[in-house]
Amino acid sequence: MAKNKRLTAARAAIDSTKAYGLDEAIGLVKSNAKAKFDETVEISMNLGIDPRHADQMVRGLLSLPNGTGKTLRVAVFARGPKAEEAQAAGADIVGAEDLMEKVQAGEINFDRCIATPDMMGLVGRLGKVLGPRGLMPNPKLGTVTMDVKGAVTAAKSGQVEYRAEKAGIVHAGIGKASFDAGKLAENIRAFVDAVQKARPTGAKGTYLKKIALSSTMGPGVRVDVSGFAA
Repeated sequence: MAKNKRLTAARAAIDSTKAYGLDEAIGLVKSNAKAKFDETVEISMNLGIDPRHADQMVRGLLSLPNGTGKTLRVAVFARGPKAEEAQAAGADIVGAEDLMEKVQAGEINFDRCIATPDMMGLVGRLGKVLGPRGLMPNPKLGTVTMDVKGAVTAAKSGQVEYRAEKAGIVHAGIGKASFDAGKLAENIRAFVDAVQKARPTGAKGTYLKKIALSSTMGPGVRVDVSGFAA
């Protein structure tokens, strides 16, 4: 009941018909993040695309200037020196056939999956398991690479992955409610800029339609898209 009252009060403080300036929107999200844990601040962007068409897909990786406040668990498919490199860089799980068997058995205790190119024959067998979870290594995203150290370090230092869903919506966690408002603003601007630069060739008309911010337990706050350079 207390949670419902808190959410009702939070919604009452927000004009659902208004698009707020970024700083004001961040202030509202932070003030409404009153859970007993440090809530994640999330961004949702409605894009003028149809991801069902190959030339309208939006996907990428971005290292946020102030990190996400979350430590990712990273798995690496590698052998020999590259496996040792992954472990030294701080990877949580490193393996080859043994890791494949764990994944096939449903042991997916990681948030990001990296592989060296020579391991993709093995990793390819896991497409039906990793694909739907957005965990399949991809050379375009830098998760199929010989630079294992760089990929692990990037993932651990606040890198966020984004991918447009069927309705053309991109969403991601871009920080914690405890973050300074200025740092959240930097992260948001960096994220929006990256998504804008990833505009696909097939996108026609208005690309950036709506932006909203929210915390894990809080209501959404619309953001004025005119405050972001196209």
